[in-house]
Amino acid sequence: MELFYAPGTVALASLIALHEAELPFTATLVDFETTQQRSADYLKTNPKGRVPALVSDAGILTETPAILAYIAALVPERDLAPRDPFAFAKWQEFNSYLASTVHVNHAHRKRGHRWATQPSSLEDMAAHVKTTMFESFALIEDHYLQGPWVMGEQYTLADGYLFKTASWLKGDGVDITTLPRVATHYESMKQRPAVQKALSY
Repeated sequence: MELFYAPGTVALASLIALHEAELPFTATLVDFETTQQRSADYLKTNPKGRVPALVSDAGILTETPAILAYIAALVPERDLAPRDPFAFAKWQEFNSYLASTVHVNHAHRKRGHRWATQPSSLEDMAAHVKTTMFESFALIEDHYLQGPWVMGEQYTLADGYLFKTASWLKGDGVDITTLPRVATHYESMKQRPAVQKALSY
């Protein structure tokens, strides 16, 4: 398999997942500084012009929740996703919340041009990110993070996804120590070998 990634992006969650699964893969850098993500070659892989993109023998996947579910399904014996159907749905509910709400909230700080063009609108969106990110993570703190992991006692690939999105909090103006469960989870994740390997890219 080949994973297309860029440093500092949510692709880190997929890098962590591949290392947790101990699957062979190649990591290919997409250089955002030279807008390689918009190049004709890369758009053949991911027409969205974003990362991650996972190329497998079965085809190409481009959204983090889908990539995580696929990786977990390749190694079911490692229990990287819940096996119970309802628990799996709850797992995907959490991953979808990170994708549809948390990531979008964060993107309003530096990617406001996706939604508006007026400087005043961009400034207003960026100024509101601290509030929306705190509210999102307060919900995670109180209702999703069961502890010590997202799904309780079972570590899953959702934990790498949460780790990456939590890494945005400081830059977004949120003090992670005001979210003690999230802060503890973040520190625990940094100790995992798969996380350390993924951070080395």
